[in-house]
Order: sequence, then C-alpha cells, then structure tokens
Amino acid sequence: MGREEWSQGTLKALEEIKRGTAEIIDLERIGDLVDRYFKTGERFKVKAGFDPTAPDLHFGHAVLLQKMRILQKYGAEVQFLIGDFTAQIGDPTGKSKTRKMLSREEVEKNAQTYREQVFKILDPDLTQVYFNSDWLNRLGATGIVELTTTYTVARMLERDDFEKRFKSNSPIAISEFIYPLLQGYDSVALKSDIEMGGTDQKFNLLMGRHLQKVYQVGKEQALIMTPLLVGLDGVQKMSKSLGNYIGITEEPYQMYSKILSISDQLMWEWYQLLSDRSLEEIAQLKKEVEEGRNPKEVKELLAIELVDRFCGVGEGKKAKEKFDKIHKQGKIPDNIPQFTSQNRGVVDLLVEGKLCSSKSEARRLIKGGGVRVNGEKVTDISAQLEPGEYVLQVGKRKFAKVKVEG
Repeated sequence: MGREEWSQGTLKALEEIKRGTAEIIDLERIGDLVDRYFKTGERFKVKAGFDPTAPDLHFGHAVLLQKMRILQKYGAEVQFLIGDFTAQIGDPTGKSKTRKMLSREEVEKNAQTYREQVFKILDPDLTQVYFNSDWLNRLGATGIVELTTTYTVARMLERDDFEKRFKSNSPIAISEFIYPLLQGYDSVALKSDIEMGGTDQKFNLLMGRHLQKVYQVGKEQALIMTPLLVGLDGVQKMSKSLGNYIGITEEPYQMYSKILSISDQLMWEWYQLLSDRSLEEIAQLKKEVEEGRNPKEVKELLAIELVDRFCGVGEGKKAKEKFDKIHKQGKIPDNIPQFTSQNRGVVDLLVEGKLCSSKSEARRLIKGGGVRVNGEKVTDISAQLEPGEYVLQVGKRKFAKVKVEG
C-alpha cells in the first residue's frame, strides 16, 4: 500500500494527526495503518510510556494524551505504559546528573494515580494499561546482559545529554545507559506499531525501533513526537519540579486562574496543542485579536474549554464567574506581587507577602475584618489554606497572589 492508494478519509485523518507535532518518523506507515483501519476495521497499537516519578499528570502530559485520543478515532488501540520498573532507575533525558532512585512504594503509589487520571482524556474502551515490570522482571540478568550487547558505548555517548556530561567529567551511572535499552525493549514486548513521546524522548523512541529490528518483531514502529509544552513561566517546559505546571486534577478555580496567567503570546501555542478547536477556528480568533479584540476574552475561552474537559462540563463557566467576582468586583489590580510559600497559615502568609509588618498586626487586622482571601472575609486568626493559588487582600488597596505548595 502507498500514499497514492490512501482514501480521502485517511488523508484528512493524517492532517489532524500531524497537527501540532514536532516530528514524525515513517508517516507512510502511519498512513497505511489508518487506511487499513478505514477499509477493514483492523486496529493498530500506539504506545506511550509514562514513568510515575510524580503523583499527578499535568497539561504537559495532556498534549501527548490528546494526540493519542485523536489516534483512537482513527483506529488506534492505546498501550498506556506505566514504567514502574524503569521509574526506579529514572529517565536520564535532559538531566545533568544521575537521578535519585525511587522506592518501590513511591512508584506504586504514583502509578495508581496515573491509572485513575488518564481516562479524563483517553477512551477507556480503546486503552490498555500496562506495567513494564511484567516483562522486565522476567527478563532477568541473562536477558538484560543480552540486551546490553545490542548497542555500543560509543553510540550511547552520541546522545546529547550523555555527551555533555562525559565532556564535563560529570558522572554517568551504568544504569542510565541501560534505561533507554529497557524503554526500547518495551516496544519489543508490546509489539507496538507507533510510539509517541516528547521531542526530548527521540533517542529512547528510536531505540525501540532499533530493538524491534534486532529482536525480529516483524515491524519497526513509526514515531510521533510532540513539542514540549511551555509552562506558566513562559520560558521552560512544564514541569512539577519547576513549579510551572497545571495538574489535570486541580480544582476548577485554580486551573482557570492559572490558564489566565499565561502570556498572550503563549496562549496561541496552548490553543494549538491543547484545544479541540479546529485550526481554522484558532486562526479566526487570532485574526480577531489582531483587529482589536481583547486577548483576555480569547484566553477565557481556552480556560473554560480546558476546565470543562478536566473538571466536568459547566465547571469552566462557574470558575469564570468566581474569578470575575473576586477580581472585578473586588477591583483587584492586574499586576500584583506574587510569591510561593510552604506556609499555610493566613497570618504567616500575610507577613511573608509583606501585607503586614508583623504577626500581631496580621491578627489584629483579621479580627477587625480587614483581611480577605479570594474575596472572602477571614475572621479566624488560625485559618489555614490548602495547597493552591490565592489572592490575599488587606484593606482596599493591598494585594498579593500566593501559591501555597503542598
């Protein structure tokens, strides 16, 4: 089969699949798989692996999951792989030093939350959850030694992050060389037709293609790579460790507020990578902004859409109403000081945010009714806040935004 034999439905599907991708290797194979599905109903296997190194999935993960959901429309059965075995080593991608190994208990706890969260996006009837410990434990010492013979140290050092660390005399653990081999072997075990990942995963994804050939699986997986979503800081990729993320299980108001905090320029990238709106609709919105429409209105549309998706239909509108009540009726300025804190006590936060000069002043103002959190008056001097983002207000003119970390 070839491109000249593909149906119009296949060509249209490929346009949607290619949207927002950074790189695709072997588009012909993907086209053949989709075309075969349209003509015969035969489905194909799309794999994506997630190491459960943190308990929550965020919008950066959602970029990949959304693309997988699109592929499910066109014939894919998703192999959602939880790397419970490899997570104990830690993916060395982009790391300047060896990662700390996670305990089995940490990995299992995080893996369970991944399993619960993934179906906010994927169709559960077309998704199979796998744990790579199922086959990597069985591989044993003999199998792992055999696996290490399939690649050379010289080739491994061609990898950008390894090369930089080697040249700077930074330690590289042998386990880090084994990690991409183990991830590649996942594709052998699952016999994947397509593997997906971020652009930073290219080396690992190609390893799967290489090992499928070595182990004579009878296929070489195509690869789809998605861009790394830029986080709330507008500079670095979204990451829990950098604190510039939005978790897909966050409370609707917190999620809505964070989306509105991104820059107008970054908004368009988020539209392309996260929105279900067509490219034509996004182009029209961009044209309207260029012609004078307030970009905040367009950002609100994105925020409502994403809150509805992850929190439930109708929650986006409720979050907007709450946000508008707090910010518009409370006449909160657009540019207010922001800080992050481990503290949860309102008294401590008022001092840390420089809204009060001392704890005694903070207590006095709370008792007098002069302190509000998210527009609601606080009267309890021992009040504590849950992790999330809040607007603190003292009197009519003093404001600060705080991110309370867990």
